[in-house]
Amino acid sequence: MKNKYNMSKADNIFFAKRKLVDNIYKSANLEGIAITFADTYAFMNNVNNGNISVDDMLKLKGLKDAWQLVLDTIDEPLTIDYIKKVHFDICKGQNIHPLGEFRDKGVGITGTSWRPKLPSECDYESELKEILDIENELDRCIILFCWIQRSQMFLDGNKRVANLVANKEMIRNGQGIIAVPVEKIGDYFVKLIKYYETNDMKDLKLWIYDNCIDGI
Repeated sequence: MKNKYNMSKADNIFFAKRKLVDNIYKSANLEGIAITFADTYAFMNNVNNGNISVDDMLKLKGLKDAWQLVLDTIDEPLTIDYIKKVHFDICKGQNIHPLGEFRDKGVGITGTSWRPKLPSECDYESELKEILDIENELDRCIILFCWIQRSQMFLDGNKRVANLVANKEMIRNGQGIIAVPVEKIGDYFVKLIKYYETNDMKDLKLWIYDNCIDGI
């Protein structure tokens, strides 16, 4: 997989900050939080226009805080404990338990009868190590994004966690930003469900490469 961008880490951090509202808007909608770009922009500028529910405001605050964590810790090693830390920031205050820890019960996935394994049945440490050993930077980041979503490590917030963790690696390696366009979320879910059911991410990876990578 050919890299699309070759930015310096400093330039990629600057780009990520410039695109922060846009990425939070896209990440929120991907997780099913129905919010407009205008309302996201208002929230990020501490304006309460009355259009956002309390629950959605907490989710947006979690995304904002998690992005700050990522930008402050770009060079921190990516570990399972780091992924848990991102989940804690994304979901704090949202009545999600366990918070910052793996789920301890099964979950259902909208649109499919497929069910992910319990975390206790998985070896996330070795799976993460295998991904981080992938030589191509962009390929590694896209696979990381897909893997966290399919793993369903947490009871809620898995797509948000996947976005933040993958973008930490994107920025650290000067590869731009991963964000699923809101107008293409329906198409994305078709590819994602197929990946969930088959564990074959080839089509999903190509779709993400063609539609979701932004940079300069």
